[in-house]
Amino acid sequence: MPSDVQTHYEALLAEHYDWMLGMPFELKVAEQKALLNEIAGSAVNDALAVDLGCGSGIQSLALSELGYRVLAVDSSDKLLAKLAARIGAGRITMRLGDMRNIDDYVSPATVSMAVCMGDTLTHLTSKQEVGALMRSVARALQPQGLCVVTYRDLAGSELHGLDRFIPLHGDDQRVMTCFLEYTSPEAVVVNDLIHVRDDAGRWILKKSSYQKLRLARAWVREQMEAAGLTIVRERAERMVTLAATKTR
Repeated sequence: MPSDVQTHYEALLAEHYDWMLGMPFELKVAEQKALLNEIAGSAVNDALAVDLGCGSGIQSLALSELGYRVLAVDSSDKLLAKLAARIGAGRITMRLGDMRNIDDYVSPATVSMAVCMGDTLTHLTSKQEVGALMRSVARALQPQGLCVVTYRDLAGSELHGLDRFIPLHGDDQRVMTCFLEYTSPEAVVVNDLIHVRDDAGRWILKKSSYQKLRLARAWVREQMEAAGLTIVRERAERMVTLAATKTR
């Protein structure tokens, strides 16, 4: 059986999280800063942004550089420790917790922008939780506040046979491969395999698995609209990007 998402990250992925980016962390922050600036622009009037499932802080740092006061929420203390080491004088407050509990962290109609980026949305345990999260985000947003979601759409055609083995990243010290198991129309089990070279030069296999949701872009858009959000930007390339403003 696959582990839950938090166990998977604490046992395996958190240690290798930044390395998995495949580029220097600073370049990834700059990339996300450019995307968020294009969508929302710089902060106005000490605006509050909430980064749901912030990881090691890529979007949190990008938002901070754009002038936002940031609340960064994640359930991994290891990843938050990485962010803490980078905050410096940045305007970022960290919260160890569950992003599904956003109602507990901010008051209604106080948030200028809420982001759930990377592939975080697919980490929820059911489609019902996705819809509930969109409603919570809508409650937290100010009128005309912005919600930005990115994720990998796994709802399309299934991979078969050896195509389910996907090389992700590798160098002289680490090699990562992902193996996908399509268990239902709504979920896929992700098996992460990381070979790490030890001090004696031997390759050691570290492995763990967890479930991701298969979320069709049209369905996520419907959930955002049902929550009172109006789509203002939609893009589907390597990752799906949906941005919406609170209209009611």
